[in-house]
Amino acid sequence: MQGSANLNIMIKAARKAGRSLVKDFREVENLQVSMKGAGDFVSRADIAAEEIIKTELMEARPNYGWLAEEGGGEDGNDPTRRWIVDPLDGTTNFLHGLPHWAISIALEHKGEVVAGVIFDAAKDEMFMAEKGAGAWMNDMRLRVSGRHKMIESIFATGLPFGGRADLPDTLQDLARLMPACAGVRRWGAAALDMAYVAAGRYEGFWERRLNAWDMAAGLVILREAGALVEPIDPAGDILSDGEVLCANEAIFDNFAKIIRN
Repeated sequence: MQGSANLNIMIKAARKAGRSLVKDFREVENLQVSMKGAGDFVSRADIAAEEIIKTELMEARPNYGWLAEEGGGEDGNDPTRRWIVDPLDGTTNFLHGLPHWAISIALEHKGEVVAGVIFDAAKDEMFMAEKGAGAWMNDMRLRVSGRHKMIESIFATGLPFGGRADLPDTLQDLARLMPACAGVRRWGAAALDMAYVAAGRYEGFWERRLNAWDMAAGLVILREAGALVEPIDPAGDILSDGEVLCANEAIFDNFAKIIRN
């Protein structure tokens, strides 16, 4: 893929942070079985990855704004452009030595995400897209799944943990969806769930109570791969409400009807 200068900056930053996280991940695989535990170590790895990304992006584009999981938000001299970053999506997987986590970097222009990168460093899979230029994984063009029957389709979601208030809604979703489909997966990294829909590995994905940095890069990758992407509440806004529903066009209406009840 011949990307823009901005996309190339994002890819470079993701790869640099990915090298740091892969090195830390080898350590956490040992730490997570010790009495000491790995929580503090993973927190430091997360913060270090964000610092790497911020340094790369802000040195290249010092006027852009910034929003990230660890460091919060900063206004830029250019009010129309903002980086939206999750340095480690799938922290719990990372903490437990599970190789399913990713770096997510998006560029927002005038309120719209126009470029996104999701880097699965453990598997060396770089998902990327720019508005109008298609979606790619490494050097392969991405398209959503061609399946058109719900009963043949696999979906992904996140299951609320720690007594979160949205658990009843999600359990009701599952009760309606599971009899109608081929399976539901919960792999613990929303950015990769969205990338996998774009790659045709899942037919659809939905989740509530996400943050902007969990979803931003995935939105443009999904749309450029041919997915339909909407808020769960049709009158809502995906990034501000933290709710998303996406699928290939053939099954979107049936899927949406089940989730929206």
